[in-house]
Amino acid sequence: MQPETDHGKKRVFLVDDHPLVREWLTNLINTQSDLTVCGEAETGPQALQAILALKPHIAIVDISLKDSSGIELIKDLKHSLPGLVVLILSMHEESHYAGRALRAGAAGYIIKRETTRKIITAIRQVLAGEIYLSSEIATALAAQYATGKHPLENSPVEQLSDRELEVFELLGQGRGTRQIAEVLRVSVKTVQAYCGRIKEKLNLGSATELLREAVRWYETTHKT
Repeated sequence: MQPETDHGKKRVFLVDDHPLVREWLTNLINTQSDLTVCGEAETGPQALQAILALKPHIAIVDISLKDSSGIELIKDLKHSLPGLVVLILSMHEESHYAGRALRAGAAGYIIKRETTRKIITAIRQVLAGEIYLSSEIATALAAQYATGKHPLENSPVEQLSDRELEVFELLGQGRGTRQIAEVLRVSVKTVQAYCGRIKEKLNLGSATELLREAVRWYETTHKT
């Protein structure tokens, strides 16, 4: 970790559950004259605790974290540190992820296959108070608004709240109700209530149908 006083460099905190990604980002960022990595974490709870202590200028966050949600982390961070800049760096190119991240308080969304030059540009741009979106994401969001369609109209899954989507995604990973309750730190009854609302919104008749749809959706949206 870098010390608090680092000759005016902007301090960057990394949140990603892949060690190689964190190492790659650290090496990239630390070669810049105006940026330095001050810490890293692989889960939401770890990140929240460390960021509150270190108070970096910017947090670079992945949407899908180990046993936690990047969206929920953004909300927690913006609640605790309203001035913190959050940039999402994700493998997901679907615009609904970007839309949810921006609504949660992120200042930008860039996909991981972008060039290193664009990633550094994105960091500097959001630190300067601007919004940064990968071109594919920007085009998709612009098309949605140009056609007058709200993102919620595009897919039944878009009707889910952020927490319901998180439960749906965990189901798609093969997690059971009790496991989901442990991950989200809620009761089993609360998870069951979420599942009930998801079934209603997606017009699914049984838990089996819910599980099948969750697995299908997860496999479709998480293709590498």
